[in-house]
Amino acid sequence: MSFTNEAEIKKEVERQFDILKRGCDEIINESEFKKKLEKSISTNTPLRIKLGIDPSGTDLHFGHAVPLRKLKQFQDLGHQVFFLIGTFTGRIGDPTGKSETRKMLSAEQVQENIKTYLDQVSLILDLDKIKVVYNGDWLEKLNLEDVLRLLSQFTVSQMISREDFAKRLSENKPVSLIEFMYPILQGYDSVELRADVELGATEQKFNLLRGRDLQKNAGQEQQVCMIMPILEGLDGVEKMSKSLNNYIGVKDSPNDMFGKVMSVSDDLMYRYYEVITEVAQEEIAKMKEEINNGTLHPMEAKKRLGEEVVKIYHNEEESKKAREWFENVFSKKNLDVDLPEVELEYKEIGVIDLLVRETGLLSSTSEARRLVEQGGFKINDEAVKDVKAVVKIQNGMVIRAGKKKIVKVK
Repeated sequence: MSFTNEAEIKKEVERQFDILKRGCDEIINESEFKKKLEKSISTNTPLRIKLGIDPSGTDLHFGHAVPLRKLKQFQDLGHQVFFLIGTFTGRIGDPTGKSETRKMLSAEQVQENIKTYLDQVSLILDLDKIKVVYNGDWLEKLNLEDVLRLLSQFTVSQMISREDFAKRLSENKPVSLIEFMYPILQGYDSVELRADVELGATEQKFNLLRGRDLQKNAGQEQQVCMIMPILEGLDGVEKMSKSLNNYIGVKDSPNDMFGKVMSVSDDLMYRYYEVITEVAQEEIAKMKEEINNGTLHPMEAKKRLGEEVVKIYHNEEESKKAREWFENVFSKKNLDVDLPEVELEYKEIGVIDLLVRETGLLSSTSEARRLVEQGGFKINDEAVKDVKAVVKIQNGMVIRAGKKKIVKVK
């Protein structure tokens, strides 16, 4: 759609800006962003949007999906998305938030890690409408003179002003020179792609700003930095992470996805609505008001959240089925439905080991002890409250950990 009238252009700028600013922690800076949008709309030229992801693992979760969903909004508005896979920088490893130098990955490890990335990304983005690029294509071609020219644009004091570097140095922990290179190479990616906007999490702010520095020095228009929030995991405290087992995977089954959503707190529910769904802000505000005045039960709002996320990653029919399954198992206590199954040896085992080591329903022994003592651990709907109890594993046994976690032994 082309806009010729100045008033129409301004209106479209505000429309796009309102869509794109949702869920952002910070935009550096907003006036520049609006100017870029205005130029894009008036000349009918899409903005060049960059998101870099290092292939340090293979499973994507809802935390990774936050910037991917923002890319989807840019895509839907007709802008050009560059999905950058760090085939070169991934070998170094981003030092952001790390307390020690990371081991360099081999090229083979990097290739192995990216195999399933695009398959998972396709659940959110239309791969036919994005450009997938690999920074190894240009970073591997830099010679020593090129690298020295890049290094000359930054000072040591600038680098050690970075919070995580400063912290490690104050604790007499080593900071490798190769780690100084990471934000510089990430910034050079922006020069190579001539990025108008780069997305990154709050902890990436330092790196994104280096892209602005290098673009300015290269005579390019500086990119706008769109800082995205770090999504809290299901516990509402720690960052969503597979290692902490507080995550929802983009490839989780509909029932698992719905069940995990139902385990979040009421406060975290609103945050998830804003960051990981497409429900309008006005609707979220109305829902909050109705819960506060008692006309809507929080459980109903949470069930809708569960449906919304399952619909995004699966489809509407699966979202309705997941809700029915959850209500059958947890509300109506009907166990004649398909439950997630776990294969265990038919032997005698302590309840703590059963919950943590054998089934993985809980991530720590302390958490398991608390659950058992509080009566939240059940075998075939019978509570077991003795932390030293031994369970004889049998086929068809139903193990329940708290209100939302349940498995059947096969």
